[in-house]
Amino acid sequence: MPRTTLAVLALSVAVVPAGAAPPDNLAEQLRALDPGVVVRGPVRQQPLAGMLAREHAARLREAVVADRAAWAEVRDRAGWEKFRETRLRALRASLGTFPDPPKELKVRVTGTHDGDGYRVENLVVEGRPGLLMAANVYRPAKPTASMPGVLVVTSHQQPKHTAWRQDMAMTWARAGCVVIVPDHVGHGERKQHPFPESHPHDYHFRFDAAIQFYLMGDSLMGWMVWDQMRAIDLLLKQPGVDPKRVLAVSEPAGGGDVAAVTAALDPRITAVVVNNFGGPQPETPYPLPPDAETSFDYAGFGSWESTRNLRLSARDGFLPWFVVASIAPRRVVYYHEFYWDRERDPVWKRLQKVWGFYGASDDLAGIAGRGFVVGAEPLNTHWIAESREILYPQFKKWFDIPNPGKEYSNRRPVEDLLCVTPEIAKEHRPAHELAARLGAERTGRARESLAPMNADERRKQLRRDWSTMLGDVAPGKPSRNGDPLPAEMLGDVRVERLHLTTEPGIVVPTLLLVPPTPKGKRPPVVVAVSQHGKAEVLKQRTTEVASLLRAGVAVCLPDVRGTGETAPGNDRDRRSSVTATAAGELMLGRTVLGGRVRDLRSVLAYLRTRADVDARRIALWGDTFAPANAADADLKVPYTAAKRPGQSEPLGGLLALIGALYEDDVRAVIARGGLSDYQSVLDTPFTYLPFDAVVPGVLTTGDLPDLAAAIAPRPLRLESLVDGTNRRVPADRLTRTCAPAVAAYKAAGQPARLLIEPKDAPPVADWLTAALRD
Repeated sequence: MPRTTLAVLALSVAVVPAGAAPPDNLAEQLRALDPGVVVRGPVRQQPLAGMLAREHAARLREAVVADRAAWAEVRDRAGWEKFRETRLRALRASLGTFPDPPKELKVRVTGTHDGDGYRVENLVVEGRPGLLMAANVYRPAKPTASMPGVLVVTSHQQPKHTAWRQDMAMTWARAGCVVIVPDHVGHGERKQHPFPESHPHDYHFRFDAAIQFYLMGDSLMGWMVWDQMRAIDLLLKQPGVDPKRVLAVSEPAGGGDVAAVTAALDPRITAVVVNNFGGPQPETPYPLPPDAETSFDYAGFGSWESTRNLRLSARDGFLPWFVVASIAPRRVVYYHEFYWDRERDPVWKRLQKVWGFYGASDDLAGIAGRGFVVGAEPLNTHWIAESREILYPQFKKWFDIPNPGKEYSNRRPVEDLLCVTPEIAKEHRPAHELAARLGAERTGRARESLAPMNADERRKQLRRDWSTMLGDVAPGKPSRNGDPLPAEMLGDVRVERLHLTTEPGIVVPTLLLVPPTPKGKRPPVVVAVSQHGKAEVLKQRTTEVASLLRAGVAVCLPDVRGTGETAPGNDRDRRSSVTATAAGELMLGRTVLGGRVRDLRSVLAYLRTRADVDARRIALWGDTFAPANAADADLKVPYTAAKRPGQSEPLGGLLALIGALYEDDVRAVIARGGLSDYQSVLDTPFTYLPFDAVVPGVLTTGDLPDLAAAIAPRPLRLESLVDGTNRRVPADRLTRTCAPAVAAYKAAGQPARLLIEPKDAPPVADWLTAALRD
């Protein structure tokens, strides 16, 4: 690794007066030490709290600029279709692995009811092997030989039999259409939680499902799109449905996302109503500014709702506007729930240009409601009957569907529209169980591919795999910021406050503690990392740090991006700033975790440039201070509860393992309180893992025990590890989970160097010191 020079900015601090505390009171001195680098003492707000979000936003803007430049080169139909082809392939690949389409759908009719001018059937369909889909199919009371087929792509809340969905379906069935209204995966009769429908749990638990699908190499969007395609299969099997008149009508609040992606990938859809997707959103300021063409946020932004910010979309160019445009020349209603600035909307201009390439301008329609996202009827049209009634003239024009004028409403009891019978319910397996099975199968195949390799080959393969999943993890090229100030002394321990710039826009405040060393000797270094930052490590592990220093081991405490002094705050839930940034990083083909690996490796590169420490003898210590949930804790707690079980904070352990994978000169690793394995996150529908610890596709390459195996034969200590529900993993179960690591250390002839939940092991400081001896 090239030697690099990182800037050191030591801020002034009061030096401990000579004689104030004798050397044997080192622990007390450390406890009283202010660990601040950027700011000393208590402050209302850390100046670097917004660093992570700012740096991410800058790179997202760069992606938008690149997209704008690429679009400027599209001048005709041939140029557009070349532009479209590569991006559509990338969109399809980003969604994950689709199973083979079923040769014959397995459909069961569980109920039929006649109404005024319509009939509704309750169906259960096996959309994926082992996973059922519930759907209501409405048809005219007097079907004709040729009828339009309508798929209602629902929003991210409420089940298929919600009142307004009944109104929509009955109205179009009475107008001569066959209408299918399925429940999304994890919603309605397919819910993954035990809570009643009267609360918005389906909406919130999309977050858990998205995490689980990402880990096993798929996506929530991919599973939803697959379901919509199977619904189209079902629609086209209905007698009389005209394959030239297949419409997908999406609802706001998430339906437009799924409908647009489905239509982009499934040419059987001949027209689609894309609701609140592709261009200005309900939250976008209205009216748009005069410079909207260059200032508009074409990429969107990160959100805990993963269908709204598609993974790899900013990196690979399939931004929301493109997804809508790729449907051309088929028919599209570009629908806005509220006020829409048609004249200044830059996406509308792009769509008009694309449809113009095909001479199909009449097959693109822009329709909008009134009002703003705040407020209520009649001031706004928040998906009320009027919102759908304004579609009728367009449907009449395109497909000769009679205009009903007003929406019909004579709602049936919910019980009439339930599809899953008690008998079928016994067969039904929730999505997380299928995801867990698929994840385990994919991990098994990855391990089979690794098995014939020798240790060095496996390590190189895992490095390639993890670099692909995490994004750029190579050490940065740092720059020097100002002149370093003199170090302080804590008794005979030198204290340096390092202001390390690991890449443009990223600062890693670092505390370096160097013990006295005999002349001609250099101390080894332990680098300790935690989600909670260096201040908490120093506070909670004072005794261990003091023991290391007394043993002649230097201690380095960095705050990798988004932790400690650069943390955006204490909020770590799904709506937090860091979750939004982590989701946005996935759009760019990166991860927050990958950036933190990059920071850690940059710190190690910096240590190698110093003459006063022995960077050939480095140990990594990953720790956490998040309390684990009790073994008997009730995890079935809704997101709306005032207090939920705690989530894990496994960053320290993850960084220690991943850092050692890439850095051969790391001599020893300890992971405390980290995650045992990503597979365990799929064990229940309830996840207690922070989103910035998610590694998309990790189970397709192995799992954390395979990283542990790659560290062999270097000393490795795993203790107090937790599973995906943030509960401590018993030692015997953890040993089974870590079977790849156990086998690797045995094969290396060093089984004693792997400690799993050790009972009689020496204290951490003694163990690290022994591992770092020459």
